[in-house]
Amino acid sequence: MSWQLPSLAALRTFEAAARHLSFTKAARELHLTQSAISRQIRVMEDSLGLKLFERVKQRLLLTEAGRSYVRDVRTALDQMQAATLNLLAHQGRGGILNFATPPAFGMKWLIPRLGAFSSAHPDVLLNLVTRAQPFDFESERLDAAIHYGEDDWPGVISHRLIGEEIVLFCAPAYLERRRLRGPGDLEQHVLLQHARRPNAWREWLDAQQVHGVNASAGPRFEHMYMIMQAAAAGLGVALLPRLLVDDDVVAGRLVIPLEVRFMSREAYCLVYPEAKRNDPKINVLRSWLLQEAESARPTAAGSTVRPSIPNISEGRRLTAGRRPQRTPRAQRC
Repeated sequence: MSWQLPSLAALRTFEAAARHLSFTKAARELHLTQSAISRQIRVMEDSLGLKLFERVKQRLLLTEAGRSYVRDVRTALDQMQAATLNLLAHQGRGGILNFATPPAFGMKWLIPRLGAFSSAHPDVLLNLVTRAQPFDFESERLDAAIHYGEDDWPGVISHRLIGEEIVLFCAPAYLERRRLRGPGDLEQHVLLQHARRPNAWREWLDAQQVHGVNASAGPRFEHMYMIMQAAAAGLGVALLPRLLVDDDVVAGRLVIPLEVRFMSREAYCLVYPEAKRNDPKINVLRSWLLQEAESARPTAAGSTVRPSIPNISEGRRLTAGRRPQRTPRAQRC
């Protein structure tokens, strides 16, 4: 294969000059002279047959071609650096796994357990990021993610984990001011709404056969952890997966005034692209998460009844035949 590429040194020079929009500042960063930077860029432009920079009133600006090129060059340089650091850090064993999680699940359930994962698998380094906006695996450098939903993310392999049990909760001080002895009393309460799950209260009230309560009334919050904070501040009552609020209930910051059993169709799921099916790092993470989820799920003798769900040890590949075809993406909680 014949590579039609500028040298790595030239690409680094171009990226620095484009970032600073100054040959002088790029020279200072790269420990070169300003004339050396200018010469490298000129040689690069001659080789490509395109102008990458132009001077307008003594200012250095990128051309349209330069703006487009620098985005791809910067991505490639970042990938090469990450690959090199990964190789050096792990000497070819294990490696880095880029993993996305909804903020509330990450803080309340996942992070407290990561010490055990690191101890059991020291050769795998989890880079944890949160995602509050839709994303897809094709455009972001993510290996796997946690998705809260109904296994409705097409084009990926999905493993249902935990989180089906939904509970009603509020602050102790809030409950002291208002009567709440049954679901019907909610007509007199402020219902804290999840902006991305507008039907949550309606489904819960319908399951309790409660009518006459406006399920859509109440302030809206984009993230689950914002709803938890709003409830703790005494702004109203809320519905969320039990696993997110158990610690706060034990600590006395929140209370569950009505022990009403409600199992949602939604749950936290591990998802990853089909192409990652045989990735050793994914296999390690999958096995560990499934085991943790199994251990954390209440038994029949516990406070809740164990839900009847498909065998979570078998991942399912979701296709357009089961759900309307769309770009593989998910709303983060």
